[in-house]
Amino acid sequence: MKYYILALALFCGVACTTETSDTTTEETTAETTATNKADQLLSKYIPVKLTADISHLTDKQKEMVRLLIDAADRMNELFWYEAHGDKATLLAGIKDENLKKYVHINYGPWDRLDGNAAFIDGVGEKPAGANYYPTDMTKEEFEKSELADKADLYTFIRRNEAGELVSVPFHEQFKEQVEKVSELLRQASDLAEDAGLKKYLSLRADAMLNDKYQPSDMAWMDMKTNPIDVVIGPIETYEDQLFGYKAAHEGYVLLKDMSWSARLEKYAAFLPSLQEGIPAPDAYKQEKPGSDADLNAYDVVYYAGDCNAGSKTIAINLPNDEEVQLEKGARRLQLKNTMRAKFDKILMPISKVLIDPSQREHITFDAFFGNTMFHEVAHGLGIKNTINDKGTVRESLKEYASALEEGKADILGLYMVQQLHAKGEIDGDMKDYYTTFMAGIFRSVRFGASSAHGKANMIRFNFFEEQGAFSRDEETGMYTVDYEKLEAATNALSGIILTLQGDGDYAGVAKLVREKGKIGTQLQSDLDRLQEEGIPVDIIFEQGVEVLGL
Repeated sequence: MKYYILALALFCGVACTTETSDTTTEETTAETTATNKADQLLSKYIPVKLTADISHLTDKQKEMVRLLIDAADRMNELFWYEAHGDKATLLAGIKDENLKKYVHINYGPWDRLDGNAAFIDGVGEKPAGANYYPTDMTKEEFEKSELADKADLYTFIRRNEAGELVSVPFHEQFKEQVEKVSELLRQASDLAEDAGLKKYLSLRADAMLNDKYQPSDMAWMDMKTNPIDVVIGPIETYEDQLFGYKAAHEGYVLLKDMSWSARLEKYAAFLPSLQEGIPAPDAYKQEKPGSDADLNAYDVVYYAGDCNAGSKTIAINLPNDEEVQLEKGARRLQLKNTMRAKFDKILMPISKVLIDPSQREHITFDAFFGNTMFHEVAHGLGIKNTINDKGTVRESLKEYASALEEGKADILGLYMVQQLHAKGEIDGDMKDYYTTFMAGIFRSVRFGASSAHGKANMIRFNFFEEQGAFSRDEETGMYTVDYEKLEAATNALSGIILTLQGDGDYAGVAKLVREKGKIGTQLQSDLDRLQEEGIPVDIIFEQGVEVLGL
């Protein structure tokens, strides 16, 4: 009996030891898999130090930059809530530190460079309306609702205790946070010596507390001589892919490059004459763009919130308010240091893989800067209000408005380059602009279907392919631009987009996105080659007061 008990005990000991070993092995394997997955995901990005020369700033200006970085940084928390919701619970369930880093890059568990596919097990699909609407709400329920401010840029839609839809203003949802941001902006305003900047910061501080942003947008447009700038608040509507109604919080802190800006300021004056010549019927170009718009170059020293999620912005065209645009025009901010980083670390390596050697000499930073700059200027061309009483283009095209607007700006930006080059107003070979534009499509299409810019580039690539604007060598897998056909395709696509916008043709835009807003098998194969070569998709920043040397 004793021997039996001893044998049984030994057996149990071995069995228990074996079971523990198996469990440990499974856990180790799972952790290794998670680590490998995280490493692979992080390889899509390359770190860049976000810095600039601050030696010319006064002590007051340096203190102002510190305050503005603090204010902008607080946009991260607000955008996290808009994009996902409960950040703390999500991060608490993730052990791998690199996987956590990737969650931070995406402001949630959905990969912005992979069509918002979930990269954390068990989280499910990302709601099209992000966290702006109840997840169980249908489009039909929303449209039948009699809420007066349901389409307002600055409200969340929630359910009350009776299950009915109600709206919650941003300034109420984020009361504690926006009060602090408002205080920081007032402190910065007190330090500002530039009268325009002082007024803007004060009005923006007010807007944080009441969601009335138009007065500060007007004041922002009136600023001309400020060496420091900040773009802060709920601005773009890309995150709301259900309707495209709701704005997302973000913040940029910028230092103006006075010498570069002086070189650019003349181009805004050409907008009215260029509007007359855009390739569309007269009815679609009757609006008069503001000619006092600013066109300037900046070094960015801080990104936060929406603009820092996934792919990083390299130029800004604001404000989005159609009334401000028609009265004041818009400001186009070229983010020079970020643009240079993307050109050197991404666009040039892409061209070595996908652009035929005979045309590679035409990939230049000046052309990249010019194409990007005129993309932003071209937002001011075309039409903001439909020609058939459907309201604004943004309202009528809903969730498709952003992608089509980005496509319009890309294509009309190239049209502007063509026209200004013909007038002798810009230098360089047009082949530089065309070839760099083509290489830029490969760069931007990698942002994926969750990005308005990514969708716009997919549509353009497929349209250009149909029009024979480029050819692909089957042996080398490299592309050659047909410059004459590219120019013709540019004009044709411009007419299509402007007509869809002016008509407020929701069904027509949906059809365009459905048919051409996708990556074909051949293109995907070529994009896979870029990944195999280790070429990053985008950049992430090492940024803040310490990096800047404050």
